[in-house]
Amino acid sequence: MPDTNQPLRSLPQVQRLLEMPAAALLCSEFGRAAVTQALRDALQDAREQIVAGSLGVAPDAAALIASCVASLAARRRRGLRRIINATGIALHTNLGRAPLASEAIAAIAEVASGYCNLEIDLASGRRGSRTQAIETLLCELTGAEAALAVNNGAAAILLALSALSNGGEVIISRGELVEIGGGFRVPDVIGQGGARLIEVGTTNKTRLEDYRAAIGPDTRVLLKVHQSNFRAIGFTSETRIAELAELARAHELPLVADLGSGLLQEGHGRSEPTLRAALSDGADLVTCSGDKLLGGPQAGLILGRKARVDPLRNHPLLRAIRLDKLSLAALEATLLLHRDSPERVPLQRMLGQSEAELKQRAERLQALVEGATLERTEAFAGGGALPEERIPSWALVWHTRIGADEAAGLLRSGDPAVIARINEGRLLLDMLAVSDEDLAELGAALSAVPP
Repeated sequence: MPDTNQPLRSLPQVQRLLEMPAAALLCSEFGRAAVTQALRDALQDAREQIVAGSLGVAPDAAALIASCVASLAARRRRGLRRIINATGIALHTNLGRAPLASEAIAAIAEVASGYCNLEIDLASGRRGSRTQAIETLLCELTGAEAALAVNNGAAAILLALSALSNGGEVIISRGELVEIGGGFRVPDVIGQGGARLIEVGTTNKTRLEDYRAAIGPDTRVLLKVHQSNFRAIGFTSETRIAELAELARAHELPLVADLGSGLLQEGHGRSEPTLRAALSDGADLVTCSGDKLLGGPQAGLILGRKARVDPLRNHPLLRAIRLDKLSLAALEATLLLHRDSPERVPLQRMLGQSEAELKQRAERLQALVEGATLERTEAFAGGGALPEERIPSWALVWHTRIGADEAAGLLRSGDPAVIARINEGRLLLDMLAVSDEDLAELGAALSAVPP
């Protein structure tokens, strides 16, 4: 056994280390308490290595102080960081879904830097509604009589059912009892809203007569949920909103339609219903997300007839799921763009790119690195929207001796982190969600990976 007493005795005390100029500089940047703890950790690590025999000589003071820099910098690094999305999925839920427009980012900064008229009417000086500006824009864009905004799409459905069901029955097709990301299940939301679920039809076919036969004295709501993130094909049929609306009116029941994606204008994915079309077809309330095809921040939108929206405003649940000022600012800015300049919404630009544009971007990236080839790929909108729409795209195929998994891990550890796609053991960097501004950083990140 090697004698460890001498190296252990040679380790300096924390106080001596703190008195050194290099440590004083760290204290001025990171604070004395953080530097003290980092030095203690470094000394403890050195002791353990000496006792284990893996370190024969005690590190000097300069080495111990230098070893603290990385851990101190890691303490300051934020957990939520910017990444470059090279997955080929525009609305990647794990990556924050829709990127915001510069106008939305500027609106956030403006209201975040001081006070704002969140709940005050500037004309009268009295208390006002925090969502009034949002509601006016939503009505203008969709033709709705009234509108409301909450903090996400699930909350929008929960609020609607809680306010309208009154503990009664909610009728829904078995084919629409979907589960989306994060384990969110429609049956659970119905139950949480205090309603009793009544399933009608079968998984693949639900007819109008199925709904009609299920309506009884305790029925409170007819609910239609857009399948969003999957499609049933083959021997299938579903009941259209217009048919359900007529049935709902005949029985004086509200029809709630959740569209999920929040599509305002037709164009990308014409199989997706727009909010305006669902309202025109007779839905009393339409709910959707704000951070999917709308291209805004996380939010839940509720649109429809004023007589059906008003009970939601007075429900106690609304306060628990309301939007904060930053989300409201971003949502208003995004809606203004949809009204005046929809092409400036980043998601609209992204999904509207031509295959030629994507190939040219891939070629520019290829010119920045060595050992890469190009490949035509299929990309997706993602985020539970347009599941059948495949977007022609191009990707850079990164060839490396260390393997795709290890290379992907190294890219994720960078700053900014890069999230790529692995396909059949190959590392692909799809250009759909990569901007021209990302190329220099992406090239540098790839160059840092061993070829």
